[in-house]
Amino acid sequence: MNRLLPLNISQLHLQIDQRQLLNCINLRIVSNGICLIMGHNGAGKSLLLRCMHGLLKPNSGTVSWNHSGADIIETRQQQAMVFQKPLMLNRSVAGNIHYVLKLRNLPLSLCEHYLKSANLESKGEQAARSLSGGEQQRLAIARAIATEPAVLFLDEPTANLDPQATRQIESQVLNAMHQSIKVIMVTHDIAQAKRLADEIVFMQTGSVTEHTDAKQFFTQPHSDAARDYLSAYLH
Repeated sequence: MNRLLPLNISQLHLQIDQRQLLNCINLRIVSNGICLIMGHNGAGKSLLLRCMHGLLKPNSGTVSWNHSGADIIETRQQQAMVFQKPLMLNRSVAGNIHYVLKLRNLPLSLCEHYLKSANLESKGEQAARSLSGGEQQRLAIARAIATEPAVLFLDEPTANLDPQATRQIESQVLNAMHQSIKVIMVTHDIAQAKRLADEIVFMQTGSVTEHTDAKQFFTQPHSDAARDYLSAYLH
């Protein structure tokens, strides 16, 4: 079992500038595998991801891990997050990996493995910020995995990428899952969700309306909101 799971979210509310953005979120994520958060634009998917990771503090409610009830800050070192727009350190490609290996007191010799996993082994000495968008995202994911997280958060990592770049990212995501890393990822791509997901969290207007097995979600969604969403995108 993953050392951080289960993730328990109880009565979570988030309000910013007098706007209620997340409303009474109750969610329990127990199993390993890939959990995809889906829903229309503005549903609150990325906000929920940031609350899970501790980047946003809710106005009320709790986020706790592994039955401990510990504050999420205490578990941050066991988590990693990659954003839609990857953040590159002003270093070489290899230097980006070296940085996190040093932080975690891990052997720098592991760098070659992580560059190979991102298909970037020939670009180790190149400036990271000179890479293409897809290459930067692959490097960002490899760098996150190099921290040996129990949970990896991904916020629409393939947005605006071409199909080939998207498949390369998906391969990294599947490899992370095979390393027993729990992946919690936001996507709007239904075809991608069908390829990757073990479970789906579906959101509408700041609330979770459905949390179910992926196969169940795509064949027999429970909520009207999910049925309407799938109908709009699949027809």
